[in-house]
Amino acid sequence: MMKKLATGFLAVAATGTLALSLPATANASTTSSTTGASDYDDYWGSYYAKYGLAKAGGWIGVEGDYEDGNSVHVKGRLYDLDNRTYNQGGKCAYVKFQAADDEYDWYQVYSRYYCGYPGYKSFQFHEDDVYAMRVKVCQYDPSTHRVSKCGKWWDLYDAEEV
Repeated sequence: MMKKLATGFLAVAATGTLALSLPATANASTTSSTTGASDYDDYWGSYYAKYGLAKAGGWIGVEGDYEDGNSVHVKGRLYDLDNRTYNQGGKCAYVKFQAADDEYDWYQVYSRYYCGYPGYKSFQFHEDDVYAMRVKVCQYDPSTHRVSKCGKWWDLYDAEEV
């Protein structure tokens, strides 16, 4: 009986050691392949519109550096959190991105709106030769085509800080 218990404990200990070592190995290979594929990558968000009725979050990756010509890739999801009807003043979710050159002259590179509480819409885009990138989440009225209730600008990437 004692021999069976000891064998059982050894099997559990060996399995536990193997299980503990697997995530580290898997994580190490993911990190090295991610690092090799991009010079900078990070998750961003969740960022909200004023009053929390829209949100966005996602991932940004930058290949290369600004001096030699880089490429910025952005992926994300835009969530409509406004459960009111249009007659009650309900609006859609809206996200916009701006990029800048090394003089911080900002220009819009992408925007998207989504109407569909309580769902989300996936998006992705890329832009070349970007010194900095920022995002803002707002609401959008599809009947008037007006953007309102914006949150603040959030910096996603800045070549000076990398």
